[in-house]
Amino acid sequence: MLRKIISGGQTGADRAGLDFAIEAGLEHGGFVPRRRRAEDGRIPEQYDLTELSSVSYAVRTKRNVREGDGTVVFSLGPILTGGSALTFEYATKVKKPRTHIHKSAAGYSDEAFNKEVSRLKDFIEHNGIAVLNVAGPRESNQPGVYAFTLKRLRQYWENR
Repeated sequence: MLRKIISGGQTGADRAGLDFAIEAGLEHGGFVPRRRRAEDGRIPEQYDLTELSSVSYAVRTKRNVREGDGTVVFSLGPILTGGSALTFEYATKVKKPRTHIHKSAAGYSDEAFNKEVSRLKDFIEHNGIAVLNVAGPRESNQPGVYAFTLKRLRQYWENR
């Protein structure tokens, strides 16, 4: 049963995962670069995150993949790039369960939308994920990914 959300604290999907955990009363955490570095400056202290000695986003990304029981990467489109692609590829390399939920897969119909929420639920349950690493692009690269991620996580929680 899901009990904790971790992420790297970046704007966008990462931050949505943390905000969802706080809202749902789940534990939250994760590893972040030294000085709590993110594109919008220092990651707010309201998030219970552990600073690494490295300022590298890649080091942070890999640590969160290893620490989670599984990873979900949220994005607006079907192609992963940058840190999102690294997250997915690294999870594959270290044999951690991973899935990709994207807006274009859900389409705009209620049926397609519900299918994606069910897929997330099945992923978490089938893999026995207690600690979920939530990842995806930063908000400046995909405006709206924060809202998309938060909405999907809320719907998963309501339908679990």
